[in-house]
Amino acid sequence: MGATLIVHTLGFVFCGTLLSFVYGLVDADDVLTKEEQIYLLFNAKRKCERAIKSKHKITEGYCMPEWDGIVCWPEGLPGRMVSTTCPEYIYDFNHKGHAYRRCDINGTWELASNNNKTWANYSECAKFLTHYNQNQEREVFDRLYLIYTVGYSISLGSLMVATVILGYFRRLHCTRNYIHMHLFVSFMLRAISIFVKDVVLYSGAALQEMERITVEDLKSITEAPPANKTKFIGCKVAVTLFLYFLATNYYWILVEGLYLHSLIFMTFFSDRKYLWGFTLIGWGVPAMFVTIWASVRATLADTECWDLSAGNLKWIVQIPILTAIVVNFLLFLNIIRVLATKLRETNAGRCDTRQQYRKLLKSTLVLMPLFGVHYIVFMAMPYTEVSGVPWQIQMHYEMLFNSFQGFFVAIIYCFCNGEVQAEIKKSWSRRTLALDFKRKARSGSNTYSYGPMVSHTSVTTVTARGPLALHLTTRLGPVSLNGHRNLPGYVKNGSVSENSIPTSGQELHIQEEEPSKNFQMEKTIPVVEEERETVM
Repeated sequence: MGATLIVHTLGFVFCGTLLSFVYGLVDADDVLTKEEQIYLLFNAKRKCERAIKSKHKITEGYCMPEWDGIVCWPEGLPGRMVSTTCPEYIYDFNHKGHAYRRCDINGTWELASNNNKTWANYSECAKFLTHYNQNQEREVFDRLYLIYTVGYSISLGSLMVATVILGYFRRLHCTRNYIHMHLFVSFMLRAISIFVKDVVLYSGAALQEMERITVEDLKSITEAPPANKTKFIGCKVAVTLFLYFLATNYYWILVEGLYLHSLIFMTFFSDRKYLWGFTLIGWGVPAMFVTIWASVRATLADTECWDLSAGNLKWIVQIPILTAIVVNFLLFLNIIRVLATKLRETNAGRCDTRQQYRKLLKSTLVLMPLFGVHYIVFMAMPYTEVSGVPWQIQMHYEMLFNSFQGFFVAIIYCFCNGEVQAEIKKSWSRRTLALDFKRKARSGSNTYSYGPMVSHTSVTTVTARGPLALHLTTRLGPVSLNGHRNLPGYVKNGSVSENSIPTSGQELHIQEEEPSKNFQMEKTIPVVEEERETVM
């Protein structure tokens, strides 16, 4: 009962965070370059002019509606202060503040006393543009940049090592580990695409140029930016690849869930049969909807660099990713339900429920890095509704877990895997043993020549199976310190030529030499049982 309650609670909490979670991860909006900010202002200007022209009649005696370079002002009541919200299309504005103008009793906008320009108060909007706030904000972003750069770098390095390990040892080659390797590669490509996007979009020069923009600079923009779109090709490619690798990351997480679910619930499950299907889901499906998004974006909203949101077009990418996360989480809940049921059946008649919960918790924690459960902490605090200290806490928390997620996955599915550890230990033992043999061979009084093959096996004879094939089988027993026992595949000089090949059915018995007078002490090494493995 308690385990089932835990599963239902996790499901309720996680489903409540899925939408905000995906929105925060997939939405590519971030820092704007100066060109992008100018483009948004120009669009706002055209929209304002169309709205003014569409008015059939303006009330006589009222101040005329107009565009002042930043805000589209409505018509004003004579003798009253007119206010309008700070525009959201200016990135660094305080979007909760207001801008103010005064309409005099004559029905004209009041002018500033020191010049012949219309007076306006943007102090609430521009409070984030002060030198102090800019420096403080820069410190926060520098710290966040350092966190996720270190995190993604560590994840990238650990995932590369994990991929090499799973690919190097042939005994680890199975469908399960092939899927793990694809998942590792998707995490690596996601990290690389983020680094590339940062370099292309947010270079230091672009950020410094944006920091120098003032309210007066924004007002001075009266015409569209240059229509040269060729310089944004690299930026568009970087954003498209970022979205693709982000999508493939979540779809390979889905593949992990599908594979585990299939192993548990399908009686006859062919690993090889479904591997190509899993590969198509992981790499092919994201390619389809990201290609559709890029085509629609290039046709309908080819606006500068594609890191700016283009309204509802973002759902072409977000809905498939949201679907993958929902399906994967349902599989996750079903797997946890089965684990809870099995634990309850196994422990039937026992009263140790705490151990049962510990096992269930351990199984759940192993799967958590794949499902982004850590995002539930800030489920009620979307990006656009927080500021100050809460926003900083949220961003530091999410940047930390986002960037280190690949590192956690590499630890759980490779470095802490018992099969991987066993293969590494076995390989290390073989290498140590081979080095020990070479050292003892060199320290002997006689010279040994190497045979064409070295074999680690379990019998003390070398049997010829044919004129061109040797079946080498030896047991490694106690060996003297001077190494005078012949090694597998070695032939003592002066006895049998290293080029001589025994005839079919003939056996070569390797003789043991007498110990040298210079070495009276004997040292034994433990018997190592190895399965037959021939190294050419």
